[in-house]
Amino acid sequence: MARPSVPVLSVEKIAVAALAVVDEGGALTMPGLADRLGVSASSLYHHVRGKAGVVEAMRAQVFAGVVPEPEPGESWDAATRRLVRRYRDAFARHPRLIPMLTGHTVTDPQVLAMYASLASLLRRAGFEGAELLHAVTLVDSFTIGSALDLAAPEDVWDASTADPVLRAAVAAAPSGVERADAAFAFGLEAVLAGLRAVAP
Repeated sequence: MARPSVPVLSVEKIAVAALAVVDEGGALTMPGLADRLGVSASSLYHHVRGKAGVVEAMRAQVFAGVVPEPEPGESWDAATRRLVRRYRDAFARHPRLIPMLTGHTVTDPQVLAMYASLASLLRRAGFEGAELLHAVTLVDSFTIGSALDLAAPEDVWDASTADPVLRAAVAAAPSGVERADAAFAFGLEAVLAGLRAVAP
């Protein structure tokens, strides 16, 4: 029997199917993923190294296209702002994936390239060595948290019985995506201002 001209499986196809399973809220297992793809579980291992390999493939799929093209003469903070917005938006489409990623070491070259781009931008701000990694971690943590916030319920707090200060703050702010976007914009400027303030 002749081999198919197009492979039945590829790392990208596996990643897309796995993301669909995670987005739907299902438990990601190798047998379940194989069933979704209509193949045997053993065939997945020809393309990925177990579940950890699937997680890295999903991470790479989400990160694809996150790093924007550089703009001539752009400052480090303006470039960081553009990168972080794209990073948050990419992960906001797959919030259930985020907890899975924290349990796995980043190994995908494309994802590492994104972090290298962020590190290069923050190095331009004056950070070096361990402090550069701290700055990368700060931006990364803020971005991932903001992606989760964008997927939060329309009303995050039921402040009807809360302290008057919190109740007034909730009443004054918009809700849903508008609140999440406003909080992200506020937080991003606070992070950038803080980095400028503590940069060597």
